Amino acid sequence: MTSFDYDALAGRVVFGAGRRVELADEVRRMNASRVLLIADPHDHERLDEFREILGALCVASFTDIVQHVPRAKASVATALAREHGIDATVSVGGGSATGFSKAVALELGTPQLCVPTTYAGSELTPIWGLSEGGEKLTGRDLRALPATVIYDPELTLELPVEIAGPSAMNALAHAAEGLYAVGANPVTSILALEAVRVLSVHVPLMCSDPSDLEERSHVLYGAYLASATLAVAGTDLHHRTNHVLGGLFNLDHGQMNAVVLPYALAFNHPAIVEPYARLSEALGADAASAVFDLARGINAPRSLAEIGMSADGIEQAVPLLVAASAKNVRPLNEVQARAFLQACFTGAPPDASLFA
Repeated sequence: MTSFDYDALAGRVVFGAGRRVELADEVRRMNASRVLLIADPHDHERLDEFREILGALCVASFTDIVQHVPRAKASVATALAREHGIDATVSVGGGSATGFSKAVALELGTPQLCVPTTYAGSELTPIWGLSEGGEKLTGRDLRALPATVIYDPELTLELPVEIAGPSAMNALAHAAEGLYAVGANPVTSILALEAVRVLSVHVPLMCSDPSDLEERSHVLYGAYLASATLAVAGTDLHHRTNHVLGGLFNLDHGQMNAVVLPYALAFNHPAIVEPYARLSEALGADAASAVFDLARGINAPRSLAEIGMSADGIEQAVPLLVAASAKNVRPLNEVQARAFLQACFTGAPPDASLFA
């Protein structure tokens, strides 16, 4: 066996249907008493529910949540936290809500409690992201690592299939890349392969019966395992492509995950022969083809064109993708980056010959 490094990241996980009612107790467990609640404004009923659960612990709310965490809006959230003297944040929602919580934590050093309502996966990681000037900046900082996560599958029941499916593909991408990203190791690989098995079986079942709480629970469990993988192993071409395109064109992150992952796997295949074989075994078929078929089986978007990217965006993205891929397991040159983005744009079946 080869040598490896493994950083066990501290954090508490509370998993189970209905366990959001324990939120106030978990806040007190963090020795916090003045909370900034960060949540999506569209679900007023859910927002009111969490304010009621927190009671006097909630001293302020921030609801101006948008994708990719624009730095200017994150600064507004941080200023609000300072104004109210908060000593913790509670985020409720998808990856964007978590991202705003992390932005506050980076500035103020406050602990975070996250209650994910999607399968985004950033809630267990020290990875942060901020967008500014058409670029999405990301990094790792232990100040961005949430202290506690409450996974309540009941909160995902209202997530429409057209959002839930691509969000689950995001989780699958965390697990897949966790097998070969720079921090991959035997410990996280065990988590990653279990996540792949769980998600590949239960995501289609969830999408066929969105009201089935048991299937929602399985998918959320798979997303949790994938997030734990991501926290240590990190990301590679797939997520770096999404960060480039998200920063440039403000494309939906979940939908990009459904589109890009098969092509990232196909391109990386020559550099990840052994991890690719293990991934294919877990999926029951060639990895790139299996992921491509899974995304289409749940009616996820098929191409970057379908989710709103214009053809001239390919040339705009090429130099940024080349720079972003410098530390990938298989970096791209400009010719390869152009071919890779063209394949993602058209939605052709993934094949290594596309990038020759």
